[in-house]
Amino acid sequence: MRTKRFSEQQIANALSQLASGREPEVVCEDLQITRETLEAWRSRFAGAALSTAQRLREAEMELGALKRMYAELALENERLKILLTGKR
Repeated sequence: MRTKRFSEQQIANALSQLASGREPEVVCEDLQITRETLEAWRSRFAGAALSTAQRLREAEMELGALKRMYAELALENERLKILLTGKR
């Protein structure tokens, strides 16, 4: 799994700098990111408070865990069906 290079706090700080009128090129240069990354952050976290961004991240992590659990259970269920029917 890919690790995040920037925390939600750093992203929120960058977006607040943009909101205060700082040039996007300067913010990108300071953080060493591309303009596309900055626009992706802006579209994802636009108008969201830091707590909202943190809750979103936690929800995404929980969803990922639930998807993995479902995949494991579905695989186990399929194996049990094969064992019960005797088909391979």
